[in-house]
Amino acid sequence: MTEGGGGATRDPAGRIVVTLDLAGVTDKAGLMERCARSLGLPEWFGRNWDALADSLADPSVWPGGAGERGLLLVVENWREYAEARPEEWQIAEEVFAEATDRGPGLFVTLGPGGPAAS
Repeated sequence: MTEGGGGATRDPAGRIVVTLDLAGVTDKAGLMERCARSLGLPEWFGRNWDALADSLADPSVWPGGAGERGLLLVVENWREYAEARPEEWQIAEEVFAEATDRGPGLFVTLGPGGPAAS
């Protein structure tokens, strides 16, 4: 994961904050592509659940300073994906939780879900 723009955003605890915006994502392939692009994952990112968990739990691919300060990943606009593919979304939530549990420093939280599907 790489820092975007001119610097990293930090939360009150000093962790680097990265937003994963899932607006328009309705399947696993879309989620994996959004993660790879939005989080700046390395070329070796395999676009599967295990690779995502490994990347999230590996401070060496986090933005600069996050290994020391910690990383807060805020997942936004997730509702459309959760409603379109509830089984996949459940796996995604498990991956986020397991990555958080694998080591200190990572915290994943669900931000605003976005509008509910009609």
